[in-house]
Amino acid sequence: MAILPQNSLFRWQEIEDLRDLERLRLVLAYLPDESLMRRLEADRGRGRDDYPVRAVWNSVLAGIVFQHPSVESLRRELQRNPSLRQACGFDLLKGQDAVPSPRAYTHFLQLLLANADLVDAIFDDLVERLRTELPGFGRILAIDGKALRTHARPRRKDAHVPSADGRRDIDADFGVKTKHGKHDDGTAWEKVTKWFGYRVHLVVDAEYELPVAHEVTKASAGEAPQAHHLLDRLKERHPALLEACEAWDGDKGYDDGKMIRRLWDSHEILPVIDIKEMWQEPDPTRVLPGRRRIVYDQHGVVYCHCPKTGQCRRMAYGGFETDRGTQKFRCPAVHYGVECPGQSECEVKGALRVPLETDRRIFTPLARASYQWKKTYNHRTAVERVNSRLDVSFGFEQHFIRGQAKMRLRMSLALMVMLAMAYGRIKEKQQDKMRSLVGAA
Repeated sequence: MAILPQNSLFRWQEIEDLRDLERLRLVLAYLPDESLMRRLEADRGRGRDDYPVRAVWNSVLAGIVFQHPSVESLRRELQRNPSLRQACGFDLLKGQDAVPSPRAYTHFLQLLLANADLVDAIFDDLVERLRTELPGFGRILAIDGKALRTHARPRRKDAHVPSADGRRDIDADFGVKTKHGKHDDGTAWEKVTKWFGYRVHLVVDAEYELPVAHEVTKASAGEAPQAHHLLDRLKERHPALLEACEAWDGDKGYDDGKMIRRLWDSHEILPVIDIKEMWQEPDPTRVLPGRRRIVYDQHGVVYCHCPKTGQCRRMAYGGFETDRGTQKFRCPAVHYGVECPGQSECEVKGALRVPLETDRRIFTPLARASYQWKKTYNHRTAVERVNSRLDVSFGFEQHFIRGQAKMRLRMSLALMVMLAMAYGRIKEKQQDKMRSLVGAA
């Protein structure tokens, strides 16, 4: 076995520590938290200041940057790492005695819960700062819900009074998500995911993969209703961002006619939301109102039937007419030059207009069957990558959080750190490292 010199090992650890400390420096330097600090310091007043508010707050942020799953893990790191204590602002002369006690952290986190409005204000401030710094920020927004499992025990079914023994999470409940599809051979498949805990509903910028709005609910909360709440929040807190938005991406869980109508009618945002499979074989099409031989499927594809042969052909999409609120489709014989024996008797002479009001879920301003719709919808994977980072880089895959309020605070802090890192990279001309949250800098 090769024996390595001790000094080389220590140098490698120092390099790794410096990388993490650099990320912490970015967060501490560019996080707009002064209002929160002043509120917490005012609440403390002239009381004992064994653990300064700003130093404890910085250490909480360090726990997120350094991926500590618990307060005790963070405390052990602070006790062994004087560089981290110094970066957080603790008195180096006190040594390990400067590290706050578990009780002090519990009290501090309770203060943060009581001032959740200012924590949210920090998140919103960072969103606005990024909007002014990044060209096209918010142009395409993507929404998705993510399961947040808790390893606590659920409330006993026979319990009349909620049990608060610390092992149970009395706020959480069970969530179920079902996915359907078809195999290559045409057979149907179904995947059911069930979990106990919560659900985070997240809206992100699809180009830069940065969050702009979020909410934590019980696991049983539906995705479509929360989309309306998040849209209301963006309208209230980030009107300029919503005004610049061109498209809103969502999977089948957000297939809601009211949401599709609201996005376009109220904000002129293209709803690029996948549709649920509602029409089953052997009748996958419906007759277009007012027509005899023109039909459409649930993806908005329009077909015509030849009056003589009965042959079905797909009509050519001619674009969306904003002033009329209609989609235009052209005769395939005219557009493609194919021979149609019944062309002279056809009820469509050249082109056909289909109003969106025919079915707002099926006929959208950006046609579902178009190449542009598929290209825009592919941006939705951005929110999935952000969800993955929450699990891997911010510890939500394995956590010890109990209670909805605590879960929401922890999520707010994680997303806030994510935005602060990105903003710091931008201000220091390191845009290429904007998504570098952990690992090699």
